[in-house]
Amino acid sequence: MVDVGLDAYRFSISWSRLIPNGRGAINPKGLEYYNNLINELITHGIQPHVTLHNFDLPQALEDEYGGWVSPKIIEDFKAYAEVCFREFGDRVLHWSTINEANVFALGGYDLGFLPPQRCSPPFGTRNCSKGNSSTEPYLVVHHCLLAHASAASLYKNNYKDKQHGFVGISIYMFRFVPFTESKEDAKAVERAYEFLVNWVLHPLVFGEYPNLMKKNVGSKMPIFSDDESSLVKGSADFIGIIHYQNWHIKDDPYSFMMETRDLGADMGAKAIMLHENVTTPESLQMVIEYLKQVYGNPPSYVYENGLPMKRDSWLKDEPRVEYMHAYIGAVLDALRNGSNVKGYFSWSFLDVFELLDGYDSSYGLFYVDFNDPNLKRYSKFSAQWFSNFLKGEGKVAHSNGVLELKNNQTTLPSSSYYSNGVLELKNNQTTLPSSSYSSYKLLE
Repeated sequence: MVDVGLDAYRFSISWSRLIPNGRGAINPKGLEYYNNLINELITHGIQPHVTLHNFDLPQALEDEYGGWVSPKIIEDFKAYAEVCFREFGDRVLHWSTINEANVFALGGYDLGFLPPQRCSPPFGTRNCSKGNSSTEPYLVVHHCLLAHASAASLYKNNYKDKQHGFVGISIYMFRFVPFTESKEDAKAVERAYEFLVNWVLHPLVFGEYPNLMKKNVGSKMPIFSDDESSLVKGSADFIGIIHYQNWHIKDDPYSFMMETRDLGADMGAKAIMLHENVTTPESLQMVIEYLKQVYGNPPSYVYENGLPMKRDSWLKDEPRVEYMHAYIGAVLDALRNGSNVKGYFSWSFLDVFELLDGYDSSYGLFYVDFNDPNLKRYSKFSAQWFSNFLKGEGKVAHSNGVLELKNNQTTLPSSSYYSNGVLELKNNQTTLPSSSYSSYKLLE
């Protein structure tokens, strides 16, 4: 990290690693591991950005009361968060309570393809052994919001004056596009934003769920008490943006006629993934600016954004360089348009075990040889490019010539990927404006 020139690093703390039974005794080896990591980062001037919950939960709590489907999780999460604030908060200033609460609920409790794989027929992408797709997603997000707000309130009351940190929450930010040019699909896009994005954002800003959700979901929709509403409203110091995908949205009026409905049916729309249009730099700019346009421009960090490639691509990841160059440009455009975006984190630093496809795909700037017992790491072309980009100098060898980075100008082959309004392609040169910031330097 130091060689590359990073000044910030985002990682998750595993609740199970720190407090194996979910509450009670702290695992000293877990505590030692995270202290060593944080200390090493701080020693080298790298800011730790810590996520407290990233799809994993101590099995004891899942077995005892069903984990996130129960309100009991709120106090247990708050106690776990306090351990982290107490033990690490003297060095950690940026806390993200829960990662992708919207996708966690949708994938884990409606469709059932993410942990803890709960769903019910006729919904779900697998035969789940337990769950209720009609009600549990709404309960889970409700409890996520209350757990987040409880932890944030604890930090504000007991730790902020001494530690001066910030507590936010991360959301998977889709860009939705109408499947056709029909008015019906355009209205379906509005519903998709309400159900899949504003579902989490609206309570954080206004203390209640979107009116359209309350109307369509009816009695299944949890209700905040007055005290809970006050607790949740304004509880996020920043929003962590996770962005990888565009979804095309198609109106589905027949779903409203179903006797039993899940979230998708309550939404009255179908999401259609088109492989050739997964996302664009313009999409990242739009989701950043969405926070400004709709929710008062809260501070935000792009906490995940990256390009998956097959692991057999090994070190030759020129498409990732083109991707990063374009998307960092999109963040800069959003910043110049007034968005309160504070930083960009590329997913991921190393090749890791991916939630959806394990070791089949690779996002890392560094290749990890999993066949080597020492797990040797090799810098990819993207790591070399990113290092030079952050340092604003130097050249990197490229299969079609030389990638130059001087005076904030990057020269790529003529086939370089670009998006209108983000990068300008002239004479085979892809140019960022002269005041371009590095992705991590946006922190300043």
